[in-house]
Amino acid sequence: MWLDRLEWRLSAMAETDTNTRVRIESIDVVRGVIMVLMALDHTRDFFGSHTFFPEDLAHTTIPLFFTRWITHFCAPVFFLLTGTGAYLSLRKKSKSELSRFLFVRGLWLIFLELVVVRCLGWWFNFDYNVTGLAVLWALGWAMIVLSALVYLPVPAVTTFGIVMIASHNLLDSVRWTNPLWSILHSPGLIIKDPHMVYVAYPLIPWIGVTAVGYSLGQSYSWTPVRRRSFLLSLGVGLTAAFVILRTVNIYGDPQRWTPQRSAAFTVLSFLKTNKYPPSLLFLLMTLGPALLLLWAVDARTPQWLRPALIVGKVPMFYYLLHIPLIHLLAVAVCYSRYGHVHWMFEDPLFLQPPGWGYSLPIIYLVWAGVVLALYPLCRWFAGLKHRRKDVWLSYF
Repeated sequence: MWLDRLEWRLSAMAETDTNTRVRIESIDVVRGVIMVLMALDHTRDFFGSHTFFPEDLAHTTIPLFFTRWITHFCAPVFFLLTGTGAYLSLRKKSKSELSRFLFVRGLWLIFLELVVVRCLGWWFNFDYNVTGLAVLWALGWAMIVLSALVYLPVPAVTTFGIVMIASHNLLDSVRWTNPLWSILHSPGLIIKDPHMVYVAYPLIPWIGVTAVGYSLGQSYSWTPVRRRSFLLSLGVGLTAAFVILRTVNIYGDPQRWTPQRSAAFTVLSFLKTNKYPPSLLFLLMTLGPALLLLWAVDARTPQWLRPALIVGKVPMFYYLLHIPLIHLLAVAVCYSRYGHVHWMFEDPLFLQPPGWGYSLPIIYLVWAGVVLALYPLCRWFAGLKHRRKDVWLSYF
């Protein structure tokens, strides 16, 4: 009994301290891990061969499949923890202040997607012949919607998010061919001429994931024992729900798993769930283990994960730097190999030089180099954010 009382008192002291710091270490660690993994996927985008998709079971290899599969955790966790961070901001902000911040930051993220990331990251040009509406676009709109949801009771926000996540696959059979439907549910082209604009991240159910993340934030006002029990139970429950629903193979994903040429590839078929848009099974598959990781690091951060903590404190800063850096490396390699780099300034994700594409060991080596190069910059910027309270820093 006295141990429970002591832990309760320590928890209360920690929560009082958190009121001034807001940031919670376990959340930053998990966010940092998924940001590092995100760079692996983007390194593969620029340095891998695009003759087939990594999840094409007719052509892929097991290492290539899992190189892509492990990065599936990035977007769901990023959206989830964005909502969680918004809830934790209520320790410093009123609901009206939080709503205004989320609305403005949502617009800012959409601008970053359409201008900074598009022109200075993915394409290295300003012609707008091709424009993709990807993760920052969807995250910006999720924040804008959340700016209205914060005025509702938390149970209502929770219900909104769960219903959106669980039911949106009922819309898979709808085959509307208008831009609004592509923006909301079915990825595809919304403008063809004179410039091509395509939606890679439909808003449903990413908005729901952010809403559920907002609800998750309230668990960080509980005692550590209660919170860890909740995270463990929820993580196990979501993971088990994925296994059960995927085994039943009736609902939750437009792609059914099928027996393959070997037991290993049958497992790959089982794990191959739909990301565009993220199906119910895709989100169960990724968010369940993510919650287990949150549980595992809730008490303390292992020493070997301390570098991820730094990255997790400045995720937007890291995101805005890592794509241009990978692209620049691809330009340098392309020039040294071909003597020309026009491919890298036109459409490097789809228009590749002849014979382009490197093996997985090379891709992993480049990825490690990118992360190591960015770490000192992230450490510097994290220190800057800690020392200074300028408003503009909160948007990075």
